[in-house]
Amino acid sequence: MSRVREEKPSRMSAIAIAKLICVITSFIVSSAIIQYIIVDLLPRLNVDISAYKIYIDISLSLLFGYLIVHSFSSVVYWSLRTRYTHPVAASVRSIIRILGVGVMVSVISGALTNPTAGVALGGFIGMVVGFASQNILSQVLAGLFVLISRPIAIGELVELGGAKGVVEDISTLFTWIRTDDGRLILIPNNAVIGQRIIKYP
Repeated sequence: MSRVREEKPSRMSAIAIAKLICVITSFIVSSAIIQYIIVDLLPRLNVDISAYKIYIDISLSLLFGYLIVHSFSSVVYWSLRTRYTHPVAASVRSIIRILGVGVMVSVISGALTNPTAGVALGGFIGMVVGFASQNILSQVLAGLFVLISRPIAIGELVELGGAKGVVEDISTLFTWIRTDDGRLILIPNNAVIGQRIIKYP
């Protein structure tokens, strides 16, 4: 049974890679077909929509760009699942999706307008995301560190941030502790990293 569980992530990783290749191939084929229709076929029929080609290109790039980012994050997720647990792989997948969408928008704007606009838009998106989610990103990075380094484990009796109890769950943002009186305490992961951890036998 354990061997089946070990083989599943590698099989799903191969499927995710195949899906990523299919999405990229579909994007190339779709772009070629649209290019042929707008540039070669429609002018022969006395129909000219070349002025709208840029809007079609933007729509196609956004659609397939999101699908490529989604597929690539799935490849990374299943690759990490061969060595790490679901929370670690899911956290990395979420970060890749967020960064991938930002990079996709800046690359598309740079390719369709000019490189300066793409760099400016990418920098602006980076500043907005950085300022808006500074605390959240610090907690996510701390959560990744906790999940990878594993200073605590689910089921252990520990004392964190002045709270003593059994670790029930470790997510990317919080560590969940159940105290003796039944209270459930959520401790931010950056507090877990920044304070001492006391383990009880």
